[in-house]
Amino acid sequence: MPSPAAMTMAAIDLAATELVNRRRANRQGDALPEHCRPADVAAALAIQRAVTRQLGAVIGGWKCALPSPGKLVLAPLYRHAIHTISPCPVRVRGDGIVRVEPELAYVLGRDLPVRDQPYAPAEIDSAIAHTHLALELLESRYTDHHAVGFLDNLADGLVNFGLFLGPLVDDDAGSGELALQVDGTLVPGRHPDGNPRLPLCWLANALHSQGDYLRAGQVVITGSYAGSVPLATGVPVQIRYGALGTLSVSFAADD
Repeated sequence: MPSPAAMTMAAIDLAATELVNRRRANRQGDALPEHCRPADVAAALAIQRAVTRQLGAVIGGWKCALPSPGKLVLAPLYRHAIHTISPCPVRVRGDGIVRVEPELAYVLGRDLPVRDQPYAPAEIDSAIAHTHLALELLESRYTDHHAVGFLDNLADGLVNFGLFLGPLVDDDAGSGELALQVDGTLVPGRHPDGNPRLPLCWLANALHSQGDYLRAGQVVITGSYAGSVPLATGVPVQIRYGALGTLSVSFAADD
């Protein structure tokens, strides 16, 4: 990937510091000042990396999608924000509504280190140790993430705030369509890239261009089957992922 030549390291660090401060203070704000807003994908990814460095966070996985012209969907999932869903309510901050994305989460069973030859889809499939039903918790560091540009959101980690892993499932084929039901209400479920494993294969090779690679134990999510779904706190919810299984969860709002 190209280097962010148009943006100085000082500006990258300044942008990252502001986003880190918002994370630590649990607050949101306007778009970053113009002199430290990312102007291209390379700058946005550089800010991402600076955020990770300043947080001192361990990358426990990634969210990704197949790239499209001018758009690259790639953001780290921090290990401290990846949780297994338990019978106890999941505590979140908010005003009574949380927004989640129903996804499949792939857990790697072995490293996929950098090499000269790209990894083939069959090799990626064989590296998957297991698959979970999952919910990505969404929250932005911007007051209105729709009002800022895609690059701003990319720099901020693409609205990711956490990942909740549900039951293990058998998804050998990579389900492109699922008849989702949220508390019995049918929600059309279709993966944005057709097959949820395709972005994982892209990611395994794309990370190499950043000098990184997928590691055993990391978790990868590749896109929501139903966009963003609002859920009320304090109310147990069951989400059925077609024939794959059902995820049960309850969110409780922190005071």
